[in-house]
Amino acid sequence: MTIYEWVWARWGRAKPVRERLTTIASSSPVRPRVRDGYLPLYTYLEHRYALSVVLTFEQIESLLGFALPPAARQDPAWWTNIAANAPRDDEAWTAARRTAMPNVLARHVTFERLP
Repeated sequence: MTIYEWVWARWGRAKPVRERLTTIASSSPVRPRVRDGYLPLYTYLEHRYALSVVLTFEQIESLLGFALPPAARQDPAWWTNIAANAPRDDEAWTAARRTAMPNVLARHVTFERLP
């Protein structure tokens, strides 16, 4: 008997598979509460293990696929405390458990991971 014949005799036969439990784990992942346009930024920040991530405005726009509002480029308050009646653009980094510290003159934002 050759090795091939022995392996085929040992493992070549199909064996019945036990029934799997599929109800334990949810098949659909939980989607965070992030506006649709800002979901790529959330995903990017969520999958970075670094404590701080620095992105330029151009890199953020490249991730989003659209231009940031003019207020984001001129007013640091846009990144830190959004008005209550304004759209919740900050949900992208707050859902990823990050804080945003913008440097408007240098045209970048540092996202720090919350403890």
